[in-house]
Amino acid sequence: MISISNLSIHFTGDYLFKDVSFIINDKDRIGLVGKNGAGKTTLLRILCGMQEAENGAIAITSDSKVGYLPQEKKTDSTKTVFDEALTAFSEALELEEKIKKTSAEIAHRTDYESDGYYKLINKLTEYNERFQIIGGQTMQADTEKVLLGLGFSSTDFQKALPTFSGGWQMRVELAKLLLQRPDTLLLDEPTNHLDIESIQWLEDYLIAYRGGVVIVSHDRAFLDNVTTRTIEISLGKIFDYKACYSDYVLMREERREQEISAFNNQQKQIASIELFVERFRYKATKSRQVQSRIKMLDKIDKIEVEDIDGSSIHFRFPPAPSSGKVIIEANNLGKSYGSKLVLQSLNFAILKGEKVAFVGKNGEGKSTLSKIIVGDIDYNGEIIIGHNVKIGYYAQNQADMLDGEKTVFQTIDDIATGENRTRVRNILGCFLFSGDTIDKKVKVLSGGEKSRLALAKLLLTPVNLLILDEPTNHLDMRSKDILKSALLQYDGTLILVSHDRDFLQGLSNKVYEFKNHIIKEYIGDIYDFLESRKLQTLRELEKTTKYNLQNNKTEAISANKQNWEKKKQFDKELKKITNQIEKYETEIQQLEKELKEMDDVLINPETYKQAIASNDFYSKYESKKKEMEKKIELWETLINELENLKNNEN
Repeated sequence: MISISNLSIHFTGDYLFKDVSFIINDKDRIGLVGKNGAGKTTLLRILCGMQEAENGAIAITSDSKVGYLPQEKKTDSTKTVFDEALTAFSEALELEEKIKKTSAEIAHRTDYESDGYYKLINKLTEYNERFQIIGGQTMQADTEKVLLGLGFSSTDFQKALPTFSGGWQMRVELAKLLLQRPDTLLLDEPTNHLDIESIQWLEDYLIAYRGGVVIVSHDRAFLDNVTTRTIEISLGKIFDYKACYSDYVLMREERREQEISAFNNQQKQIASIELFVERFRYKATKSRQVQSRIKMLDKIDKIEVEDIDGSSIHFRFPPAPSSGKVIIEANNLGKSYGSKLVLQSLNFAILKGEKVAFVGKNGEGKSTLSKIIVGDIDYNGEIIIGHNVKIGYYAQNQADMLDGEKTVFQTIDDIATGENRTRVRNILGCFLFSGDTIDKKVKVLSGGEKSRLALAKLLLTPVNLLILDEPTNHLDMRSKDILKSALLQYDGTLILVSHDRDFLQGLSNKVYEFKNHIIKEYIGDIYDFLESRKLQTLRELEKTTKYNLQNNKTEAISANKQNWEKKKQFDKELKKITNQIEKYETEIQQLEKELKEMDDVLINPETYKQAIASNDFYSKYESKKKEMEKKIELWETLINELENLKNNEN
């Protein structure tokens, strides 16, 4: 447990937060939220001891460990992926060396009755006991499990860490932190470098984690799935909600309405007092009343209401020009980088108006196919771009491709043509560039500003095929919502590469999964795909293989492992159905209560007349009856499913 008491810290003359107090309990799942610059990362750094607060105290339960994952972390390690991840077990590795050394020394001793021999035996016993207590006997298996969960393949384990990108190196840092099993995990944007499968694995891991978890994230779905408590930093204060992110948003709106009402009432009171003071300030007969009201003003604890940050991108894509029915057709398409095969024998067609999501682990070829479609890289096979197809492309590294020596205005003005030349300032304004900021050179812009500028370029030319590769990187939640709204209204064909499930939801009617050099098509949106993938994963449990660290061979998972997986899945299904049954029972009880109240109205002669006079009373009554009948039917179905599930388990 961590207790934070009256914590305060200044930043550029103002308080980031002042006299804040709260407790992080052992099993808490907390989402730490607040607008950019509110102090979320600073608070995490203070909690892990990397930064000191100016005032206040932090009390941590004795022997408790706090682990912190920053947004970015550079490493100079030259070890393999597996060996670097194993450094999380530093104590166990030291004990392992001591056990080997002591065992070797004992093996060469013959003075079995001497004090020195007994001391070595006792020392070896102590080492072994401690090694068992800290989990040394399972550190290899645990490391393998976490690395696989975070998206590494078994063939990656023995590759040198420097051969991986910064994003994959951050996955190793996350793996090390999880393997250390601190009592409290502090995670700053942990999903930034993860794909959808790895995010889902991390969700399950954190939900079952034995310690407390505090998360800063712009991934709404991730926060909703993991957290049960939300702490907001606003106006230097802490607001604590016993709710996940989506519920917190609703509760925050209610709080804000109350704050605005209280603020307006207080402003009226202050204005009234100030008016009295101004009117009678120089009248001797009113001097006592004036002084009394001045003191009253000084004592008023001013109510503050945080301004909702309205500075978010707002725009609509231009109408899509007319095109042929077939937008893209691929025949036996493939791509290799040297000896590394990325895509092989792809055959697919994307039709006019389709919204397609590219998903899969990092490195499976999503961005590669995007680049092939726009003509940035060569390939094998055939790809046909349809009649009159005009492509707009936002690459993952689009921001890095901007000319750093140009100003913001020049970047857009240089490629604007026709009537767009007169709209440059308006377009830039939509993406938060106005006043002096349009004269800034691109090279001095932040990552978020560069991303917004790259997005702004897409508005200059009407296109009927829009390809966006991770467009939400560096965007806050409000800006992501507005970008999503613009895409929902876009009337052209869309290809979207993203790992943000909440952003993807509703934006696609088809999903292409990239795996093992090929793509597989799923009809529906991202959550339809995820549900389908879970079912497929269950069917493939029998085929799953495991990397053997001792002999680098592939061996079948043991029967015990299979039974454990089946038991885990059974428990998960049981919990899911039980929760659904309880939910329907609660809803049925509520409907029964409401129907009884309506029956009472009909029984009472006085209220009966009023009910008859109401045009919609009977329609509401019948609607509630039908709703209850439907819920009872669903409840009965779930009861049968529960019985079948238990029977199959037995």
